[in-house]
Amino acid sequence: MFQFEAELDQAAKIKVIGVGGGGGNAVNTMIRCHVEGVEFLTANTDAQALRRSEASMKIQLGGQLTKGLGAGANPEIGRQAAEEDKKRLVEMFAGADMIFVAAGMGGGTGTGAAPIIAAAAKEAGALTVGVVTKPFTREGRQRMKRAEAGIAELRDVVDSLVVVPNDRLLGLAGKHMSILDAFKPADDVLRQAVQGISDLITTEGLINVDFADVRTVMSNHGMAMMGIGMAEGERRAAEAAHSAISSPLLEEVDISGAMGVLVNI
Repeated sequence: MFQFEAELDQAAKIKVIGVGGGGGNAVNTMIRCHVEGVEFLTANTDAQALRRSEASMKIQLGGQLTKGLGAGANPEIGRQAAEEDKKRLVEMFAGADMIFVAAGMGGGTGTGAAPIIAAAAKEAGALTVGVVTKPFTREGRQRMKRAEAGIAELRDVVDSLVVVPNDRLLGLAGKHMSILDAFKPADDVLRQAVQGISDLITTEGLINVDFADVRTVMSNHGMAMMGIGMAEGERRAAEAAHSAISSPLLEEVDISGAMGVLVNI
């Protein structure tokens, strides 16, 4: 009994924080899909959106600045709101070994607050991984411009960054899919990215990966890609691995230049 408790105490503490509307929706999807071994948080400037969150911990950002009414698609307001509560965020992140910052880029809160929240996670001493989406092209040039600026800022803060371009979802599902319908698989892709990495640490496989391995590969290494593959038959391991590195949903990252690879089978 005492040995079992000791093993639990040594398990890596993983937290996932959804930032803004897109990040909050992604966290709700993860909770409904029973992603295990992680603690869920949601941060938003919009008090109404926070009330819809299923996360165990909710953080209203910039209460004095926004009065709970959101950032109005202004990343600067999102940034200032997160700065207002950065000290509290660092305290909430204390003790975490790894923190995922999930957000949809292009709006106000996710774009502006995600880099500040990631900086708070780093300040708390956690391995920090950003998992974000880029907006659909049809959402307009300004939203894409804001997203690209936010992604560039976030890349400078996190240890590793996974970017999912939403346009790829339309390419897979068909151009006639509505944006509203396409947001649902976008949430699930963020879920897969987080679960794929967290499962490396929390789930035993034929080849096991522990948190020390993940920290070594993902610390201060910039852009990352994540893939999950499934296959059957005699060559199932090789075919699943090939499928995992061929995901059309992730931003173009050339695996031939990778400084490290984590594989869980």
